Amino acid sequence: MKSRLWKAAACLALVSSGAAAQTSVTMYGRLDGGIEYLNHIANGTGGSSSRWSAEGGDWGTSMWGLKGNEDLGGGLSAVFDLETAIQIMNGTTGGGRLWSRRAYVGVNSKTWGQLQAGRNLFIDSDGVWEFDPFVQQAVSSASLVRGRNWQQTSNNVEYHSPVFHGFDVQGQYAFGNQPGAFNSGAQGEFGRSDGIMLTYHSPMLDVRGIYDELRSQDGKLDNIFQASREYFVGANLKIDKWKVQAAYTHYAAPDSPVGVADTADHYWLGATYQMTPAWALTAAGFYIRVGEGSGDAAHDPASHAMLYALGTTYNFSKRTFLYGTVAYVRNSANGTFSVFATPRDAEPSTSPMAGESQTGAYIGMMHVF
Repeated sequence: MKSRLWKAAACLALVSSGAAAQTSVTMYGRLDGGIEYLNHIANGTGGSSSRWSAEGGDWGTSMWGLKGNEDLGGGLSAVFDLETAIQIMNGTTGGGRLWSRRAYVGVNSKTWGQLQAGRNLFIDSDGVWEFDPFVQQAVSSASLVRGRNWQQTSNNVEYHSPVFHGFDVQGQYAFGNQPGAFNSGAQGEFGRSDGIMLTYHSPMLDVRGIYDELRSQDGKLDNIFQASREYFVGANLKIDKWKVQAAYTHYAAPDSPVGVADTADHYWLGATYQMTPAWALTAAGFYIRVGEGSGDAAHDPASHAMLYALGTTYNFSKRTFLYGTVAYVRNSANGTFSVFATPRDAEPSTSPMAGESQTGAYIGMMHVF
């Protein structure tokens, strides 16, 4: 009897070890918390105010997720990723969604690439951060475009190619899923949206181009910073301890109301210097110019703004670091851009009054697990 039990146990152990060798599930995440200061916030009564606040996610969104893969043989594997945002200051997650950032399943081939379906970061959010000196912090390339380049979309079908001589391509198509209204989306969702991204990576130079269309719930391209066409090109140059990053983006919203500004051009240039293995310093300038036209509660009028940012990180380990960033935005007479990525019609808002400058700063700690 004992012999049979030992044999059964040995067989079970063998099966379990084989399954473990072919399948893996990983829990991962990061937690970010700190203190923030912001001045010249329009208070709605013709004046402005300052604030000190405890904030989470200033350097990067706090998140928690599960991802895994299963070896299917023949160079194929099944993959999945479930990921939600976390606000550590109050313990809430995902804006009412269980998995707010990613929820997809797919198949990966070492030869043909990866095909997946589900919710994910919109293609520019997935692609711009790598060319942003401030990696889409609260102060970053998202600031002067009011968060246009850090959205998520549902109902995606995506393809990621293998890397071939340094080049790879990614395509994304988000269905609206509405009967009789092909371009429209469900309540609280974007409409039909899509994009394509081509990248070249090398030890010294990275270059990326993106074209995408992010539609409103009504299926329109009617707001340059909410629902528009985007043309992006960015480059990274890596020399010794320096990383220099530059980019240009053009936005167009041809379905905007008559007379409202429907184009914008966004530029940036920045550099990071790795002073020691643990300590890095980053500086950048971001510029936005909104094309001719008027504005309203949701649309920016013709205006321009310049954002200057200086930041630093200090790593205690590979998984834990301190950070600090200070920024200043100077607006033209009609500009109401904040140092943070606040939509024009957001409530509450961090935007200053028209033509007013603004200064913001934050310090905190990030832990990755």
